[in-house]
Amino acid sequence: MSLGVFLVVLAAAVLHASWNALIKRGRDPFLRLAVVVLTGSLLCVPLLPWIEPPREEAWPWLLGSVAIHIAYNSFLCLAYAHGDLSLAYPLARGLAPPLVAVLGALFADELLALPELAAIVVVSAGIVALIGLGRIAHAQRRSLIWATLCGVTIALYTLCDGRGVRAAGEPWGYILWLFALDGLLFGGAVLWFARRRLASFLGSGLVPALAGGLLSFLAYAIVIWAMARAPLALVSALRESSVVLAAWIGTRLLGEPFGRERTAAAALVLVGVVLLKLAG
Repeated sequence: MSLGVFLVVLAAAVLHASWNALIKRGRDPFLRLAVVVLTGSLLCVPLLPWIEPPREEAWPWLLGSVAIHIAYNSFLCLAYAHGDLSLAYPLARGLAPPLVAVLGALFADELLALPELAAIVVVSAGIVALIGLGRIAHAQRRSLIWATLCGVTIALYTLCDGRGVRAAGEPWGYILWLFALDGLLFGGAVLWFARRRLASFLGSGLVPALAGGLLSFLAYAIVIWAMARAPLALVSALRESSVVLAAWIGTRLLGEPFGRERTAAAALVLVGVVLLKLAG
């Protein structure tokens, strides 16, 4: 992984934590996320006629990713509806890197060297520790379940997008079609079923959701671009450094608890990120 890709993925991590905080802060995570993904679609749809579409062999991966993203969006909203950002976000994102490493080895022929595997383990251990080991047994059980399912879908769509963007030929066509389809399907369905709540939502929730949509688009577009240039597991693990910022936002801005053990866990994540760069 080059220094340029490394720094760009770190920037994507900051963007990703920020838009998740905007979703969690609202009273209706489904409506906020619907506007977030529809914003991405509105940015992408006008550009589709002007860019080369993905190659034929990329479409099964792209459509599979769209389906998985719809499940991911639903699990994410349910996790935030039942628990803290500093609990659900680290758990969901922490499960993804080791799963991606296994899936990448099985289906993408990416056998990582021992130092790279060790770095992924350190990053993942720090992310899971951010939850607070002493709190897991007493945490919001529903949030833990939905966040775990969310982590599984993160690993699955990461694999699909990594394989799909490499088969697509030109990455931006893949990115635009992915955002267009995901937003229209999930966002359109949520707005239809929640249409009676739209009036109250538009007053206070629309502007933060639109801002989150822009941040979301930039964050994942960067990640997909990076996956065309670096191993899937390394990009995924580095992206998950966003949990440090998410934990800080959850505790400082949303009033969620944060003790010494989470400070140590955040430091462990940073150590893992440094090791990941050195291993690469």
